[in-house]
Amino acid sequence: MRRVVLVSRIFAPEAAAATFRLTALVRALVARGADVRVLTSAAPPGLVAEDAETPRGRARAAVPRVDIRRAPVLRDASGYVRGYLQYLSFDLPAAVRLLVTPRPDIVVVEPPPTTGAVVRVVTGLRSLVGRPVPYVYYAPDVWSDASASVGAPGVVVAALRAVERFALRGAKGVVAVSPGVAQRVRELGGDAVRVVPNGIDTTVFRPDGPVPEEAPDVPFLVYAGTASEWQGAEIFAEAMRDVVVQVPGARLVFLGQGSSWPALRRIARELPEGAVELRPLVPAEDAAAWQRAAEGALVSVKPGLGYDFAYPTKVLAALACGTPVVYAGPGPAATDLREHDLGEAVAYDVTQVAGAMVRVLTEESSPADSGRRAAWVAEHRSLARTGADAAQAVLDALA
Repeated sequence: MRRVVLVSRIFAPEAAAATFRLTALVRALVARGADVRVLTSAAPPGLVAEDAETPRGRARAAVPRVDIRRAPVLRDASGYVRGYLQYLSFDLPAAVRLLVTPRPDIVVVEPPPTTGAVVRVVTGLRSLVGRPVPYVYYAPDVWSDASASVGAPGVVVAALRAVERFALRGAKGVVAVSPGVAQRVRELGGDAVRVVPNGIDTTVFRPDGPVPEEAPDVPFLVYAGTASEWQGAEIFAEAMRDVVVQVPGARLVFLGQGSSWPALRRIARELPEGAVELRPLVPAEDAAAWQRAAEGALVSVKPGLGYDFAYPTKVLAALACGTPVVYAGPGPAATDLREHDLGEAVAYDVTQVAGAMVRVLTEESSPADSGRRAAWVAEHRSLARTGADAAQAVLDALA
């Protein structure tokens, strides 16, 4: 039996793209007979992991037949493990935890690059005595590029790029979520790169199921998930200034966290009362319920910040619930939405976004349309498929 250790600051029950892909990876590894241990952080405030009461930090309930080890970590004001001090609060204990973990056959590490660097150092030390301990780097994006695009000081970008290059070059293999990420990984020295697109859990995100009792009783749109600089979710709140004029009583509900939250609060105060509602992060099952109830789901990628090639999992989550998507920005998701008539894809522009939001709020969507969207996700982007591909990439790195 292969022994696999996953090191990630984020894992279930946090509703995030990383959670979805890593949970699918772990399940697929277990299905292939692997013994998996997850080294992660304690669940954020407001979310209680299914395994929280298990003694000594051990857990097997969040993902069946998986040993989950949680440890306290610093979080920012929005409850996210984001920022150099927060990363350090996970990385340093993770180094010790990985060092004393029974020798794995292979380690999988999720960014930030500092965590990847820690894993390279620890696996290198453990490889000095006994058989080698390789690792696979799971790359959803290129952090140094993103840092440069948001105007970080040159010295910070250079340092982060050096750390990221160090983490990538030591990996036995790299799993990239898109061809664009794969190309940049190769340019930074990554080897044996496998492209595995993000997917979504179609057993959780599906058209049939409950809807939240507290949902507005008027047509509403939902933004579910992290709202940070590169997403630029403020554009939807700004667009509501026009939307409420054309669709009186329309509502926009944000479910999540992130650096955009203060700006969203400010805009909400400037709009009619209740037009924009900010709610905290919720588990995946609750996020799915909100998306079923909404007239449409909102997703954005702010252009020119290093994420133009990203494919946000928010798109797949909404479509899997049968809900049309209003997508603002560049990237492959916009192409899929247009080519397969799955929603609205427009430029990152307030006027165009407002028009798309109005169309989704006012155009009737039939059960057949809902089923067609969900079927497209099930065929092309289910987690069962992408998780299996990622697991195979990990096991191939051992061959």
